[in-house]
Amino acid sequence: MRILIVDDETDIRDQLSAMLIGQKYIVDTAADGDEALDRIFDQLFDLIILDIMLPRIDGLSVLREIRQAKIGTPILMLTAKSDIDDKIKGLDQGADDYLAKPFSSAELLARVRALLRRVSEHAASILEIKGIQMNTITREVKARGVEVQLTPKEFSILEFLLYNKNRAISRFSLAEHVWGDDFDPFTMSNYIDVHVKNLRHKIGDTDGSLVRTIRGIGYIIREED
Repeated sequence: MRILIVDDETDIRDQLSAMLIGQKYIVDTAADGDEALDRIFDQLFDLIILDIMLPRIDGLSVLREIRQAKIGTPILMLTAKSDIDDKIKGLDQGADDYLAKPFSSAELLARVRALLRRVSEHAASILEIKGIQMNTITREVKARGVEVQLTPKEFSILEFLLYNKNRAISRFSLAEHVWGDDFDPFTMSNYIDVHVKNLRHKIGDTDGSLVRTIRGIGYIIREED
C-alpha cells in the first residue's frame, strides 16, 4: 500500500514516514499543496494524509482539486486547529476522515487501517473490459471467455492498468508497482516492454489496440476507442 503524506512541518513528515514505513507501507511525502498535486496526478496512492494548513496551496484547495478530478483516493485530513468549521468543510468537500493535532501514533495508525480496509472491502473483485475479464480474488483471467495463464508479473501489469483504465501510466510507475524496490532502471529498462509484449500475446492483443503504447510515457488501457 502506498501512502502520501502532505505536511509542511519536516518533523511531522519524518515522524509519520518512519511510523508508516515501520508498518510496511510505501511512503511518499510532499511539503506544500503544489508539490502534493504534482505527485497525486503522477502516481496512484492508496491513501493521502493531508494537512489543512499548507503553503502555496492550502489543504482544502488540494482536496477540492483531487475530487474535481474524480480521484477517489481516501483522504485523511490533519489540522492543528480544533475549529469544528474546518472539519465540516473538509468532510463536505470529500475528505474521508479527520484527525486533529496533536494525535497519538496508535490513533493515526487505527484511522489509516480503517480507511485502507474500507477501500479493500469495496474494491471490485471483477475487472472487465473489451472481452478481457480478471478476477482479482481467484486471479483468473479470461480473454473472450477462454482462460489464459499469466505469470505473476503479467497479472500485476494487467491488474494495475485495468485499475487505472483511461489513464496513462508511466513505464517507471508500472515498474515500481510490479517490481518495487527490486527494480533497477539502469539494468532492467526493457523488462516492462518484454512483459507487456508477452501479456499482449496471451490475451490476443497482438495489434496493441487494448494495451496501448503512449510514446515517451508508458501504457494505457482505454475503455472507449
